[in-house]
Amino acid sequence: MVNKQGQTRLSRYYEHVELHKRTLLEAEVIKNCLSRSKYQCSFIEYKDFKLVYRQYAALFIVVGINETENEMAVYELIHNFVEVLDKYFSRVSELDIMFNLDRVHIILDEMVLNGCIVETNRSRILAPLLVLDKMAET
Repeated sequence: MVNKQGQTRLSRYYEHVELHKRTLLEAEVIKNCLSRSKYQCSFIEYKDFKLVYRQYAALFIVVGINETENEMAVYELIHNFVEVLDKYFSRVSELDIMFNLDRVHIILDEMVLNGCIVETNRSRILAPLLVLDKMAET
């Protein structure tokens, strides 16, 4: 997840990539996505994988997939992820993500396990967070 200025707000890798390579990879990916107009396709062939991205206000959510993954399923996963964030934060913003990164990671972990989509139901995704919130109140 990156903003329009190219600053990474959230990144998650499901395969090992060395830290310095991550930085270079993210810079190239961000440059590719930010340089496209809103009328261009949200799927980009990049090196040996594909990029699927969606823009929401000032944030871009970018997912790198291999050739066996379904682009439309990932495109919809991104939308579902944003809907879950909206439900939890009541209209999510970049600041919500920056100041609640642990919560955002929990949501992502509930949806994706080891690079595979495991849950799409919003209520089941948010259930562990709601339990944590109740425990924090007491």
